[in-house]
Amino acid sequence: MTEKELNRYNRQIILSEIGLSGQQKLKDAKVLVIGAGGLGCPLLFYLAAAGVGHIGMIDGDQVEESNLQRQILYSSADIGKYKAEIAKEKLESQNPFINLTAHTAELTPQNALSVLSDYDIIVDGSDNFPTRYLVGDACAMLNKPLVFGSIYKFQGQVSVFNYKEGPTYRCLYPEAPPAEESPNCSEIGVIATLPGIIGTLQANEVIKILTGVGEPLSGKLLTLDALSMKFETFRFSLVEENKSRTLLTDYSQSCNSTTKEIFVTKEISSETLKLKIASEEKFQLIDVRESSEHERDNIGGELIPINSLLQNLDKIKKEIPVIFYCQSGIRSKKAVEILAQKGYENVSSLKNGIRSFQKTVFPAV
Repeated sequence: MTEKELNRYNRQIILSEIGLSGQQKLKDAKVLVIGAGGLGCPLLFYLAAAGVGHIGMIDGDQVEESNLQRQILYSSADIGKYKAEIAKEKLESQNPFINLTAHTAELTPQNALSVLSDYDIIVDGSDNFPTRYLVGDACAMLNKPLVFGSIYKFQGQVSVFNYKEGPTYRCLYPEAPPAEESPNCSEIGVIATLPGIIGTLQANEVIKILTGVGEPLSGKLLTLDALSMKFETFRFSLVEENKSRTLLTDYSQSCNSTTKEIFVTKEISSETLKLKIASEEKFQLIDVRESSEHERDNIGGELIPINSLLQNLDKIKKEIPVIFYCQSGIRSKKAVEILAQKGYENVSSLKNGIRSFQKTVFPAV
């Protein structure tokens, strides 16, 4: 290491548990972070600051204004730019002694094994189940340590998989829930500080594994309730058959519900809704989000939150088409399923939700 590097990492090197040899292990390591969003931002920031020598990041999303509440690597000037590229640029400025690689392509069953095989440790900062199961299975097949984190409203989880023949992701979560039962941050919300806490804990696990200090969370799930600041740890065991997976599948299909085909045939596009409104066609538009979301922005729909849908069937018309909408299309699909089970036939969901509609009607915003 150069004199400048020794000076930069001094506070870490003087820890007897890490020392110069531990710092050299960090410099020699290659770590891939899946997702450069809420979890990925603090993760990437601290891995770079700690001196991890080669950091890769994969994220095909672009920065949106709603990201800025919690994704601390980005600013208003970055809106519309690829997250991975902006993160790379800012981390290079933060630490010029490390190498960074930005992947803006999506991780797929076709490229996952080749992308992940180049790295020593994989860190999952994704926000959806198809990606989590893809990464979990790929890491099990490659026998790569996987540092996992997830967030939901005020709750977070951290664990380590595939560490020294330890349990895999599927040993804890054998199968994914249906898509309509697993809303992401855009649907359910998240407090700004939670991804910072969980992402930093993930970075801590990476440093522990690379330097060989402490006890990684292998076979243990650490949970946090940010409202009570209560941490709990749950143990789980290896299921041997999960180590023998040999095939990556189409995870977008497996993480959807068995009624996916019904939802597809009963979706309408933002363009179609725009034409219906312009032509003054008779239909009922219903917002199935929460009242706080409806007050913040709406497109004229009547508010019936999805949790109270069955109690308000008398308000939903059968003689004209009914169109449900939510933030991104997940809850409105569930509303279609609920109504279909109650005998409603002419019901549909706004594809990709109010966000897509607003971009269609106001493309410059």
